[in-house]
Amino acid sequence: MLKLDKHKVVSHEEWLRAREAFLAEEKAYMRQGDELARKRRELPWEKVDKPYKFDGPSGKLGLADLFGKHDQLIVYHFMFPPEDSEGCKHCSFWADNFDGAPIHLAHRDAAFTAISRAPLAKIEAFKRRMGWHFSWVSSGGTDFNYDFQASFKNPDKAYYNFKEQEPGFSDREGISVFFKDKRGDIFHTYSCYARGIEAVNGTYHFIDMLPRGRDEGDEPQRWVRYHDRYED
Repeated sequence: MLKLDKHKVVSHEEWLRAREAFLAEEKAYMRQGDELARKRRELPWEKVDKPYKFDGPSGKLGLADLFGKHDQLIVYHFMFPPEDSEGCKHCSFWADNFDGAPIHLAHRDAAFTAISRAPLAKIEAFKRRMGWHFSWVSSGGTDFNYDFQASFKNPDKAYYNFKEQEPGFSDREGISVFFKDKRGDIFHTYSCYARGIEAVNGTYHFIDMLPRGRDEGDEPQRWVRYHDRYED
């Protein structure tokens, strides 16, 4: 753990001067983020023509059904392959941030769901254990996660995060975004993977404000546990 016993300590006036100077850098960073978000919205789209079918608590669902009454959809690709008995602990770290989002997203005309290849019964059991309430469906009988770079036939070499590499697992984390027009046509507008999904992990953003920061060394997230399995 990073030691802080020799960190510089100054008067309140000097602290304010340093903090005010750093605020200018923070504001510049935020403006860069705003510009990236604008450019993200201007990226071209691709039409989704494949008729995917998912297993949900109320039965079979098409991709259009996941939008509900909205015209925008955010999908979290949750690492949970069919052979596992529980979802990925790192995706679970992310999912602990999800429950409050859907009601607010709905007021910006957007739906949210997690999608995994695990059978629905396993998803529902794990969801109950973790106490989550967000929408989560199974894509086990479809190519959905494969088509959107979140599952791989060959985990030693696959196209992940927009390049050929070794993803290391049969399933990886990611976020995909879709838009449905008035005719009912669906378009894939954006996807991100690996560290690209950090923006939706509020806990990490809190940690980044701490004196020790992430303090993870060369093994990011080794410290993470399912929230019901921390030793204390």
